[in-house]
Amino acid sequence: MSGDLTRLPASELRGQIAARKVSPVELTKAVLARAEKLQPVLNCFITIAGEQALAAAQLAEQAVMDGKPLGLLHGIPFAAKDLVNTAGVRTTFGSLLYENNIPKEDAVAAARMKSAGAILFGKTTTPEYGHKALTDAPLFGRTRNAFSPKHTSGGSSGGAAVAVAAGIGPIGIATDGGGSTRIPAAANGMVGLKQSNGVIPHSQVADAFGNYTYVTPMTRTVMDTALMLQAMAGPHPSDPWSIGLAPQDYIAAARTEGTLKGKRILFSATLGNTVVAKDVRASFERALGRLRELGADLVELDAELPDMAPVWTIINHTTWKARFDDMIRRDGNRMTPSLVRQVAMAADWSGADYQRAQFQRTEIFRMVQGWFESADYLVTPTLSRTALPIDQDLFDPIDIDGVEVGELRSNWFPYTMPFNITGHPALTLCSGYDSEGLPIGLQIVGRFRDDASVLRAAALYEASEDWLSHWPPL
Repeated sequence: MSGDLTRLPASELRGQIAARKVSPVELTKAVLARAEKLQPVLNCFITIAGEQALAAAQLAEQAVMDGKPLGLLHGIPFAAKDLVNTAGVRTTFGSLLYENNIPKEDAVAAARMKSAGAILFGKTTTPEYGHKALTDAPLFGRTRNAFSPKHTSGGSSGGAAVAVAAGIGPIGIATDGGGSTRIPAAANGMVGLKQSNGVIPHSQVADAFGNYTYVTPMTRTVMDTALMLQAMAGPHPSDPWSIGLAPQDYIAAARTEGTLKGKRILFSATLGNTVVAKDVRASFERALGRLRELGADLVELDAELPDMAPVWTIINHTTWKARFDDMIRRDGNRMTPSLVRQVAMAADWSGADYQRAQFQRTEIFRMVQGWFESADYLVTPTLSRTALPIDQDLFDPIDIDGVEVGELRSNWFPYTMPFNITGHPALTLCSGYDSEGLPIGLQIVGRFRDDASVLRAAALYEASEDWLSHWPPL
């Protein structure tokens, strides 16, 4: 039955576990067997914690048999991106410098998953400190796309997306600092949510007040995203943005009830981008048609965001300089060259430059807030093209439909960065496949702190299509 188990979403598995139709031990063994089979092909794990997972599964099974109250994700295996601290399980940050690091405590998000009954079985790959949208590092090599070994997984949560896409566990924890959940989710046909700032506490971020990074769900279905969000959301003293913020009923929001009648959707195929692949544009047009059929009123966005890359880069790279400069001075020869190069880019920026970027961040937030005064959602493509070649370098230009269009960050994922800066919820889900069979993503952005509404729109769109029946040809 293991083949069937690894294709079931968490939303189905939890009910079957509670009804004693599926054993947490049997499920965990199936997940570990699939990980062992596919890891040599996909390279999406840094650590697989098989013994710990089976021990936790046995306890979970005993709780079911004893008739004890069960948590929201009781007996469901999950993997966590290797930037997220997990007590007693190696957490490397994708770095040779932390190759043998074993945290004593869980990150809040991981602790809450465990409290909900979920079973940690592994740590998924990330570029060193999550520094780029491609998943490779000296510690482990490259992670391949679930749909094509010739293409990148995307990043920086590449391992998390590939593991779920390949059926190696139904859910996973990811992170997103500029698109790091949504980019690989789109490249592998998964659901990737970057929730509003503060909804899931970020207990590891160094600058909590200026935060633009998020600990996030990575799943195959919108309902599984809702389950993870319900488990991880809620205030915590470590994160000032979370304090006083009560969770919404995300599970109810993700049920496919009702329509989008009366909802106003702004849309933009470019969001200031210059080139969009033909297959992506066609998929986007089809998705707009579906949203219109669901009852929404669609209006093309007539405003353009300013170029996000300079704002994000100054904020991000100066943050990295503060975090990694001393480390690079000591051990830069053992660190990823692309991380070292980006930290060096911040050498000439002053405190005033950083503060001016924060001023621009505020202006952009207010601009986006203005859009939502008269609209419920903004929809865009998630990426300008599908997954890049496996050997793509961060600093090399990318091709779209055979034409060289420029550097990677501004030309592949300009759609994702703005909402890290503004804090608005943004979710990607599959909207089709290109001529090579690679997944295409649709991004739905909602009002600040109205994450439940984004889940509702995504669930309705998901139910209107049959993309969930597509599995990678592994």
